Amino acid sequence: MDIAYRDDIRISAEAAIDLCKRSTLGDRRPVDRPDIFEGMLTNSNLIVTAWHGERLVGISRSLTDFTYVAYLADLAVDTEYQRLGIGTELIHETKRRLGRECMIVLLAAPKANEYYPKVGFEHNPRAWVLKGG
Repeated sequence: MDIAYRDDIRISAEAAIDLCKRSTLGDRRPVDRPDIFEGMLTNSNLIVTAWHGERLVGISRSLTDFTYVAYLADLAVDTEYQRLGIGTELIHETKRRLGRECMIVLLAAPKANEYYPKVGFEHNPRAWVLKGG
């Protein structure tokens, strides 16, 4: 399968919401709030997308300083395209755009908790969350 990875396409909030709904990430993102999705996309400084032809099938959305740390906020792959290596390649493409010593930090979704060690991530029990609202 020919998948193209791009960092030069600005996707719409509607396209991101549609992808989240087609992935397991839709359960944990405000898919009913395009205004929030617009802010998520506008304020991220590294977005890598995966395309099968004209169809958006994956996204890696990060906030980073490009030298020390990148917070991988979203990693989503269309369920029809999962288990084909697209998520792993999105992580690789994200890492390729960062400085050599830059680390990637993320909070794993419950369904993905077993996935990340398989692609080289180490578990760190020191994460803390202060929710908004």
